[in-house]
Amino acid sequence: MQSENRLLDDFAKVLNGLAGTAAGVGREAEASMRERMRSWIGGMDFVSRDEFEAVKAMAAAARDENEALKARLDKLEAAKKAPR
Repeated sequence: MQSENRLLDDFAKVLNGLAGTAAGVGREAEASMRERMRSWIGGMDFVSRDEFEAVKAMAAAARDENEALKARLDKLEAAKKAPR
């Protein structure tokens, strides 16, 4: 009877070791995949949110300035065409 218990205990220890090893392999695979994805995405020409917002603000300011200059030009052209 004791030999059976010892056999089961040894078998449980082996399974427990395998489970720990499998968990370690899983963590290692996840870390490796995460690093590959970070490297792959880093190699692309993506911009950060801060850079995007800065360019968006610059474009809005340029659009506003363009509209102001167009209004000024229209006013000058109208004054030029008006009879004196």
